[in-house]
Amino acid sequence: MIGFGAWGIGGPTMAGEIPIGWGDVDDSTSLAALKRAFDLGITFYDTADFYGLGHSEELIGKSFANSKDVVIATKVGHRLRNDHSIYLDYSKEYILTACENSLKRLRRDCIDYYQLHSAKKLHLEQGECIEAMEQLKMSGKIRYWGLSLNTFHPEPEADYMIEHGIGDGLQLVLNIINQRSLRVVRRAKDTGYGIIARMPLQFGLLTGKFTKTTSFSANDHRKFRLSPEILDEALFALEDLWPIAEREGISKSSLSLSYCASVDGVSTIIPGIKTPAQAEENTKDIVTLSNQDLQFIAALYRERLSRITDMMEKQG
Repeated sequence: MIGFGAWGIGGPTMAGEIPIGWGDVDDSTSLAALKRAFDLGITFYDTADFYGLGHSEELIGKSFANSKDVVIATKVGHRLRNDHSIYLDYSKEYILTACENSLKRLRRDCIDYYQLHSAKKLHLEQGECIEAMEQLKMSGKIRYWGLSLNTFHPEPEADYMIEHGIGDGLQLVLNIINQRSLRVVRRAKDTGYGIIARMPLQFGLLTGKFTKTTSFSANDHRKFRLSPEILDEALFALEDLWPIAEREGISKSSLSLSYCASVDGVSTIIPGIKTPAQAEENTKDIVTLSNQDLQFIAALYRERLSRITDMMEKQG
């Protein structure tokens, strides 16, 4: 059930003055992480053409090329303007061209799962992106396609996809701190859509490794997303959660991943992995949580953790 989230290995990319990566990384370490993950049984790898502006795809291509032993998912739709600002492009022409470029970087004949990278309902209504994805599927360039949903408001696009019976799956944020997508997961399960749960460790907050003095480099997007106020509030609110990990004899990361694995309807979970050690940590001690524990976590979210999600949405 555990997959490989490959955003981090893309490197310290910037969109103007805005960091869109996870700080400095070393390609040799990234390649070692991909190999170790595969050796541990991970067969699902999720990336995007925007991660490192293609570099993440290139590393996956170097590691696996056209191997049939892995499932490769990537995304399309985010671009940089000439002034290095971010914009969304879901035109048919761009998607068809971008797919060819991703295939080259991935060294594959076909992308297993191609995703619109945070397309809005308006883009879906305009129809070009849907036409492009269906054309790619018909031509054998991709096997399946879906949509990576908004972090804080996943329902409008999910509902549109499901109600119109388009695509094959949805990627969404799901973790102990951000449980806003649970209704989407339930509806997707009832209608046969696969679900990829991203950010299961919420930028590392759910590993239990951060302190009030934790800081991030200027080329790490968490520098502006995890403010001292958010860090302080989260560390305090999570104190009531960790006794479950102690009782189960597992790490805080394993508890957080186990939560996602215990949500009925989740197909795969993609923690970010940048090192062999992270590959090992994120694949061990995944347990099924009891209904009592799930109810406790739901109550903790309602009473305290949802406030952190609200703060993150406001932070941007």
